[in-house]
Amino acid sequence: MKLRAIPVVLLAFACSQTPQPKSAPAEAARRYDYFLGAGGQGTQVVTVNGHDRHVHFEYNDRGRGPNLDSDIELDDRSVPLTLAAKGKDYFKNNISESFANGTWRSESENGHSDDRNAIYVSFNSTPEEQGIIAKALLASPKHTLPLLPAGEASIHRLGDATVNSQHVTCYTITGLDFTPTPVWLDDHNELFASVSPWASLIREGAGRESAQQLIEKQRGWIDADAIARAAQLTHHPKGNAIVITNARLFDPHTLTTTPNTTIVIRGNRIESVGEGDIADAEHIDAHGRTVLPGLWDMHVHTSDEEGMLLIASGITSARDLGNDVDAIVATRKKFDDNTLVGPRLVLAALIDGTSPFTGPTKLIVNSEDDFRKVLDRVAPLGFAQTKIYSSIKPELVPFIARESHARGLRVSGHIPSGMFADDAVRAGYDEIQHANFLFLNFMRDVTETRNPQRFIAVAQRGADLDLDSPEVRSFVALLKEHKTVSDPTLAVFENMFTARKGTVSPTYAAIADRLPAQVRRGFLGGGLPVPEGMDQRYRDAHAKMLAFVKLLHDNGITIVAGTDALAGFTLHRELELYVKAGIPAPEVLRIATLGAATVMHRDDRAGSVEKGKLADLILVDGDPTTNISDIRKITTVIKDGLVFDVAELDREIGVKP
Repeated sequence: MKLRAIPVVLLAFACSQTPQPKSAPAEAARRYDYFLGAGGQGTQVVTVNGHDRHVHFEYNDRGRGPNLDSDIELDDRSVPLTLAAKGKDYFKNNISESFANGTWRSESENGHSDDRNAIYVSFNSTPEEQGIIAKALLASPKHTLPLLPAGEASIHRLGDATVNSQHVTCYTITGLDFTPTPVWLDDHNELFASVSPWASLIREGAGRESAQQLIEKQRGWIDADAIARAAQLTHHPKGNAIVITNARLFDPHTLTTTPNTTIVIRGNRIESVGEGDIADAEHIDAHGRTVLPGLWDMHVHTSDEEGMLLIASGITSARDLGNDVDAIVATRKKFDDNTLVGPRLVLAALIDGTSPFTGPTKLIVNSEDDFRKVLDRVAPLGFAQTKIYSSIKPELVPFIARESHARGLRVSGHIPSGMFADDAVRAGYDEIQHANFLFLNFMRDVTETRNPQRFIAVAQRGADLDLDSPEVRSFVALLKEHKTVSDPTLAVFENMFTARKGTVSPTYAAIADRLPAQVRRGFLGGGLPVPEGMDQRYRDAHAKMLAFVKLLHDNGITIVAGTDALAGFTLHRELELYVKAGIPAPEVLRIATLGAATVMHRDDRAGSVEKGKLADLILVDGDPTTNISDIRKITTVIKDGLVFDVAELDREIGVKP
């Protein structure tokens, strides 16, 4: 998960208090457990012999996940001299990577540098490399070193803890992501743990309880800084009121824009639209910029650290479709009371059954009684939805739907293995996540959908689906009859089906050059492995997905815009893909605003700029109703009557203008 910067006062203290490492054993082996959701999902083993390290890292994420072996030679400062890695990446592509004498090569990139002080960050890295980077930074006089292929890293101490009688220290490394990355080291300055509510790696034997202890510790330290940063970036308008003039206002009801419009906001509500003024208020001259309701991302798995990315992208409301219950409830509170910069959150409880492919959730449901206990836990917390995952027993689905509806929760999800989309609709689904499950409805021989076959089958055969066939027409009619919503996540499949190693993914090509160097590298990794001779079929499958979504739209099926990918920026691409599919831009903007609010029964307070509604809106330097890509040109975001300058937010997270 992403962490935020450390204040200058703490940085100065940290640098003066950096402990010197004790002498490490000449030879040692360190073993780690990797936890993802409810089950132990992986392992890392580090064998040390002098300056040489062999690292094995693997985990199983529903049939995906890396399996890597790396040999790393370090100098006396812990800076890598050589690296050789082989194995499989997350999508099971073969990888072979090397670094020696300043030259690096992999399937995705190659280059050379003469800077022997720089740390090479491998493209297919193991968690151990975080520890190596941290140790090298601590040994550096200024705790700062350049990175290869690009960027710079620094390290700051947060605090320490004792785990099973072992003293450990938490640091954050700046320069690997949008915000600093936390890492726990032992007293030899070797990796002890890297933890988050979503996934954690920790020394073997320490266990989940110790990982949770460290999560709570680092969260407490990080929150103090995050709150201070949020206070600096959140602008409280003069007189607790805002008057926007000369706006081109988009109305998602009529799909039209009205020029020279005045919008008056008092507190966190819109007081009037079209006329009015408040003398003691902050006045914003839109100068003809387009004003739209705040955007909704209807498929996120978010955290405190991603809130700024979402707001900077104009997303003032988001639906979290699966997370650690306690962590996401705490995040929602911080966003709601504006302690942290972030959108309003609507929460879904992600449930799954026990299997080798159990998803990353602790809400395990193998019986009716299990689900009643889940509802008893999440319903009082204000969860709005149940999300069913792939290992839920099909025979439980009707019960889950009935009980959820009885408690006022919507029902959506993946299609459990052994079911098809039409079964799920009849069993009570209100919504289906991901367009691949719609395609699998017509591939009745694909019965195991808990593993990557649910992607691969569609990539290889999806282009053959006849959208004019009686079967497809009948299925679309079924969706319409049951008012079933589609959350297609087209950008996810664009990346899976059409991204190729060594080339920036088309999903992120428009913004890659603006992002931090180490983030930008990730867009070169490609998507699913493509068998020889099937490149065009994979691309055609994604094109057919777009056509299917257009068919749904034309037949009155409600579509919601969700991402399930990089926070913020991916939503803009999702909207571009809807337009590419043939849906008019004003309709797409309605989908991402009023349409989403209506699906979540919040259209009485959100989704349009109207008198009495919440003051959640965005100013765009362009007209996305005629050019949807102008949605990338957001200059100002107002959420809950508070003002955010997008340029300021971008600078904070390292995004270039």
